[in-house]
Amino acid sequence: MATATQHTETAGDPGPTVFVLFGATGDLSRRLVLPAFYRLARERLLPAQWVLVGNGRGDLAHEDFRTSFRDALTEFGPEPEPGEWDAFAERVFFAGGGFSSESPGSLLDVISTARGSVGPDPLLVHYLAVPPVAFAGLTKALGQHGLSSGARVVYEKPFGTSGDAFRELDRVVHSVLDEQQVYRIDHFLGKEATQDLHVLRFANESSAAFWNRRHVESVQIDVPETLDVSDRAQFYDATGAVLDMLVTHLFQVAAEIAMEPPATLGSLDLQAARETVINCFRPLDPAEVVLGQFAGYRDIPGVDPRSTRDTFVAARLWIDTDRWRGVPFYLRTGKRMAATAQRVSLILREPAGPLAGRLPRSGNILSFSLAGDGEIDLSLVAKKPGPALDLDVAHASIPLSGLSGAQPLPAYVRLIHDVLLGDRSLFTRPDGLAAVWRVAEPLLSRPPQVSSYPPGSWGPAEARDLVAPMTWLLGQ
Repeated sequence: MATATQHTETAGDPGPTVFVLFGATGDLSRRLVLPAFYRLARERLLPAQWVLVGNGRGDLAHEDFRTSFRDALTEFGPEPEPGEWDAFAERVFFAGGGFSSESPGSLLDVISTARGSVGPDPLLVHYLAVPPVAFAGLTKALGQHGLSSGARVVYEKPFGTSGDAFRELDRVVHSVLDEQQVYRIDHFLGKEATQDLHVLRFANESSAAFWNRRHVESVQIDVPETLDVSDRAQFYDATGAVLDMLVTHLFQVAAEIAMEPPATLGSLDLQAARETVINCFRPLDPAEVVLGQFAGYRDIPGVDPRSTRDTFVAARLWIDTDRWRGVPFYLRTGKRMAATAQRVSLILREPAGPLAGRLPRSGNILSFSLAGDGEIDLSLVAKKPGPALDLDVAHASIPLSGLSGAQPLPAYVRLIHDVLLGDRSLFTRPDGLAAVWRVAEPLLSRPPQVSSYPPGSWGPAEARDLVAPMTWLLGQ
């Protein structure tokens, strides 16, 4: 089992740290960032001296923000143990009045006080849990108000909303920060099972031997969700499934599967391998993409009643490398679908020999569940015990959390910990993102018509045709 410092090249206590969370009262912070930060404290993975400063437009008292923080833990976990909350909360503060180049609100004053409480010259970590449209303005303000020197800055996805928007944002970011200060987060890269792809491939000859087009017929990366978008309708109606999931999470997972073996699992080699293969992704053909919108989406408060925003996308991706040329990668995700799952599946080719043509299609599959702590699943064709040669499919599962001494960390906990350590292995680079936008450009400029699908279904019928004569393994 990979430990929390598997890829770390700068390990140990980073020293006194002031963690500034922009958008601290927003949905993303409440659901993911604040619970992750508290989990770090509970696991004793924070620096010895730290302060968390939330920032937002409102003028909350420190105590009110602490109450809101605890309410988020009550709703999303982990629930504080009796007696541990008070010691944690006394290091949590709020700076209201927003933050911009023109007006820093109260943030400079609160940071000044925080610096005095943790020790001299603390590390500043700025986490931008805000919509992408706010990234450029906040970055400029960090430089304008002297908060960028030596700091680490975490950007949520998507990093831009188009190729042009990405290039402009990248220019602004690098006018203020060096690349080594920048952490573009994609939490799918922090998942335990995503990281275990490295180990399964590179530590097991049984997997390494068939990890190529000679043995793999197709790959499915499938992330259906039963959730709707009510809690973040305005953000979602400006983003949709393509930007929220496809060009971020699903492309990055595809790169994890398709990359060539890096020289080491150090941050520079791992990032280079991932970004190199993304440059080999063929631009999407809109004819090989299905977009959908679940019925009733337009009735959600905050959604344009005439919206054509996609809440579902299924795409066929081609990767032009010697290892994968000719192997389709099928990517699917959507809201209000029949089930929630995060699954990567390698469908192996039918072997030649005396049983060719007689094998059940659901055998010869290696799958990874990326949900929770992760699980490896193997489907093999076997003879059913009995007098006849009856074939059936046998399944074996390995839950990663069951390994001896396992200490799994949720993705956001792992990635924020890596930021504190200065480990950029599981964060994206601008060259890879530039390639991502190049791959997505035909779809963004010439999107196919958005089809309606019933809530609780597996999406538009056209998505089934996309993988024919195969089927989607989930919902087949």
